[in-house]
Amino acid sequence: MTHSTTVTDAVMSRRSIRAFSDKPVPLDVLKKVMDTARWTPSGCNFQPWEGAILTGEPLRQLQDKMRATPPQDPKEYSWSDPEVLPECLARLHQVGADMYAAMNIERADKAARGDFMAQNIVSFGAPAVLMVYFPRVMGPPQWSDVGMWLQSIMLLLREEGLDTCPQEFLSLYARLIKDFLGVSDESHIFFCGIAIGYRDESDPVNAFDRKREPLESKVQFLGFE
Repeated sequence: MTHSTTVTDAVMSRRSIRAFSDKPVPLDVLKKVMDTARWTPSGCNFQPWEGAILTGEPLRQLQDKMRATPPQDPKEYSWSDPEVLPECLARLHQVGADMYAAMNIERADKAARGDFMAQNIVSFGAPAVLMVYFPRVMGPPQWSDVGMWLQSIMLLLREEGLDTCPQEFLSLYARLIKDFLGVSDESHIFFCGIAIGYRDESDPVNAFDRKREPLESKVQFLGFE
């Protein structure tokens, strides 16, 4: 994968990758990206984000534990509440239909769909995964700050020719992950994983057409000539 040379190129070439090659991710590149991402803005300079990046044997051990453990109940948090809005539910159905169509998986093929969903546990074969957590005292403004930090990381990784997939799915194993990392469940909430690696260019799941709403449906411009 070629490196992105502009911010625009990084934004436009970033997508959620769901099939990775087994090429390892260099530690020096990860340290460079994470060091640069420290300069992401945050309200009151709270810098609420925390994380751990796993690869190799520690990552395999954690994934084996998740395979052998049912998702936690109750959930760490809900990411599906916007589905009550018809437009959000329609977008969810559309991206799902496009993704499964790219893989030639029929809607009625529950087994194949379940097998693919289970690939979330192993982060679609990514050789490295960033686990993201932060203190429970952090409120919605700080969640937004963490989101900006993650966007910085994903775009900086594109600059280095790397790819990512944000995974709220991993919050289904939040307590297990925190216990593995030695992070207190009482003091910290687990947010998501970020799969990191190099995309498998040959896999159609990485190439289906993505859809976005037109600019005018989301943004107003007032007071301009």
